[in-house]
Amino acid sequence: MRLRKINIIRSIFIFIVICILVTNIKTSFAQAKDSTIASITSAVDTAAAKTTASSVDAHSLASETLISTAVDTSAYAQTALLNKPEVDKSPMFKSASYYFLLFFLGCIFIGIIGKILKVYELSREMQGKTTPFDWRKVQGILFAIALVFGLYGVYWCYTVQGPMGVHESASVHGEQIDFMFKITLIITTIVFILTHILLFGFSFKYRGSEKKKAYFYPHNNAVERIWTIIPAIVLTVLVLLGFFTWRSITNVSEADQKKALNIEVIGEQFKWNLRYAGNDNQTGMRNYKLINPTNGLGIDFKDRKSWDDKLVSEIVIPVNHPIRITIGSKDVLHSFYLPDFRVQMNAVPGMPTYFQFTPRLTTQQMRDKRNNQNYNYTLLCAKICGAGHYNMQAKVTVVSEKEYEAWIAKQPLFYNDDVKKELQMVEQKKAAQNNKVALNTNINR
Repeated sequence: MRLRKINIIRSIFIFIVICILVTNIKTSFAQAKDSTIASITSAVDTAAAKTTASSVDAHSLASETLISTAVDTSAYAQTALLNKPEVDKSPMFKSASYYFLLFFLGCIFIGIIGKILKVYELSREMQGKTTPFDWRKVQGILFAIALVFGLYGVYWCYTVQGPMGVHESASVHGEQIDFMFKITLIITTIVFILTHILLFGFSFKYRGSEKKKAYFYPHNNAVERIWTIIPAIVLTVLVLLGFFTWRSITNVSEADQKKALNIEVIGEQFKWNLRYAGNDNQTGMRNYKLINPTNGLGIDFKDRKSWDDKLVSEIVIPVNHPIRITIGSKDVLHSFYLPDFRVQMNAVPGMPTYFQFTPRLTTQQMRDKRNNQNYNYTLLCAKICGAGHYNMQAKVTVVSEKEYEAWIAKQPLFYNDDVKKELQMVEQKKAAQNNKVALNTNINR
């Protein structure tokens, strides 16, 4: 029975080797064909060059009969090249079936290697060599190698990948969040490294062996207390640290709210609408029933607070000055996200949300720190709100107080004469329609 299995495995192995050889022969033939075409092409180029050089003495050699093969050879070469058109295979590398096939072939390759090793063991048994191949030793060595590569991967993530994605916070409260993040990262890294050294180190040190006998170790109260109490204390500290940090950021006193510059940001598919409060530092009320092509935000101009509001295309804010953002949405859930300032808050339809922060670095200072003079702060949407989600961006610029005052003075009022005229026309149309309806009602009566 064993001999039959060995013969079957051998047949499969020989068949695979033959397939590989046939594939290599076909590849060699194709390469030879390509080299032949290349040599023909080079011969054509050489002949053409000689013909060009000899055209200088054409008058002196007019009496001789010359047969030029340049045309015929080039035609042959062009035909040969046309017979082998270039094929764009890039879509193949983008398909899931291609990578599934690679995975499947990899599994087959591993299976073949396993069968070959099994045949090797059976042949050793037939020869009277009863010592089997020690797979447990190989597995222990592989665990040790995985531990080394894994720890190097952690080192690479901290030294290379981490600095690429994490930069200094541009807001005051962002420093608190970064501190909390670092504390959490340090604790989890220590636990991660220790547990993996123990896991992979024990797998290597206590790998299976016929000379060893496993020791049954059912329970230990001291160990149970250690890995229950210590994690509980650590998690409690982290939770309390996060809770008090978040409370200090979101629970802003009324006095601090009044000192802040008020900006309203309304999300819609797929853009941000930005409204600055006027001299009174208060934005006017909005009503979704008032939304029309002229008044896209539904601002209630009966509220005098809205008369000095300004709609802008980008956010410009003064450094070291508290900023209070009123966040809303016209359609679906969005998320107001300023990664450099560690600011994120959902934009919910019908329910305004708020976030207050203080920028500590101007745009130019951040450019100097990053050594990139083209860098800009950007407002993003952190919710997948539809097909144009990627397009919900707005430029954010942090400048000095004087630069901000000069910029805001140049921004026009939204409630200007043109808007007033358009709104009056809309009101007149509504009044005319109401009068017409009332007239028709009276006539019907």
